[in-house]
Amino acid sequence: MEKIIEKELRSLLNQHSQSEIMDFLSQYQPFDIAEVMDELDQNEQLLLFSFVQRSLGAETLEYLEPELQYKILHRLEDEFASEILNEMSSDTIVNLLLAVHPHQAKKLLNYLPDDYRIKINTLISYEPNTAGRLATVDYIAARINWTVDHTLEHVRRVGEHAEIVSYIYVLGVHGNLVGVVSLKEIILAKSGTKLEEIIQGEPISVPVDMHQQEAASVLSNYDLVAIPVVTHDLRMIGILTVDDLIDVIHKEATEDFQKLGGSQPLLEPYFKNSIWTLFRKRIGWLLILFLAEAYTGTVLRHYEDTLSKQIALSFFVPLLIGTGGNTGSQTVTTLVRALAVGEVEFKDMFKVFRKEVSTGIFLGCTMGAVALVRAFFLGVNWNIGAVVAISAVFIVIWASMVAAVLPMILHKLKVDPAIVSGPFITTLVDGTGLILYFTMAKIILHI
Repeated sequence: MEKIIEKELRSLLNQHSQSEIMDFLSQYQPFDIAEVMDELDQNEQLLLFSFVQRSLGAETLEYLEPELQYKILHRLEDEFASEILNEMSSDTIVNLLLAVHPHQAKKLLNYLPDDYRIKINTLISYEPNTAGRLATVDYIAARINWTVDHTLEHVRRVGEHAEIVSYIYVLGVHGNLVGVVSLKEIILAKSGTKLEEIIQGEPISVPVDMHQQEAASVLSNYDLVAIPVVTHDLRMIGILTVDDLIDVIHKEATEDFQKLGGSQPLLEPYFKNSIWTLFRKRIGWLLILFLAEAYTGTVLRHYEDTLSKQIALSFFVPLLIGTGGNTGSQTVTTLVRALAVGEVEFKDMFKVFRKEVSTGIFLGCTMGAVALVRAFFLGVNWNIGAVVAISAVFIVIWASMVAAVLPMILHKLKVDPAIVSGPFITTLVDGTGLILYFTMAKIILHI
């Protein structure tokens, strides 16, 4: 569909027909238009923005990368660029200002009114990946002594520029958050009712310095559309909305997947990273794991005499170390995600350990039986088959034990378990699994 939109849009831009362009764009969402913007050249982008309405231009711009956002704003007339920038949500503006050069950010800040510029600079001052940095200041606030009639008038006056109108945040005389009321409650209340009569209990909020992933979890746990972000003295500085939650979850999940593979997470989309960047992100752990895997060769050398007496044992080395590594990776992946979403905590270590070891016993027995069948079809002696089967049982159980404990300990030590657990466990189980295998062979085969 993107190619169809692009072709038709190019044709209309060549005709310079504003009414036809507006009619055409009205069929699509701002996201669809933004997807096409990447394919247009600079002149076509500027021409398109000269035709679209300010609100549509701002919404479309929000879906573009900061670099392209700035290029378009920079080439527009100052007055029009200012209008579009002021229509964009505050969290998008913050991301844009942080992504461009300070001189470019200064120019964009000059497009904003003084009071709004102060709010934006406040958001920028918070640490990265915190609720304060992620918040938007485009919300509706009301004073505690206002009536519902006064509040509704206020909503009609400022609601057009708010991120959401579902909630109205009630502030005390010092600007501190004292409650949250829904638009539904205000509409259903009797005329003349004061907001202080409607608010109930303590409002759910998150502090400015809370990590964005924790803040997103709070928003998700309470099934809210938005949640207020407050300072430690409960002064409200903005809100987190459900679209922020989706973005955070997507970002954190992407990082975890990349870390589980033993690579540092990419800060930009895949195709925006150079070959040199991919190299730098991956080489560190690859070198560490390469050196760590060297001890597997040391183990094999140590048991060289055992292998020389029963060469058939070497047939099953890849099978056993692969099984151990796969078992550990499965367990780690499950636990890293459970830790990330708060399903398990460090205090649950022994419960997790018992569950994973019990699961490992069942898995080990199953894999041992399959290994025995595999040994039979390879035509090796029954006693070697027994060594392989028993070793498979113990290796799987051992991998389950290590994988159950390591992520929990790393999480407690404030080390991201995603970037360490997977590669480390695979490497550890490879070497220790061989030790278990050859020790079992020496015991059973008397060599």
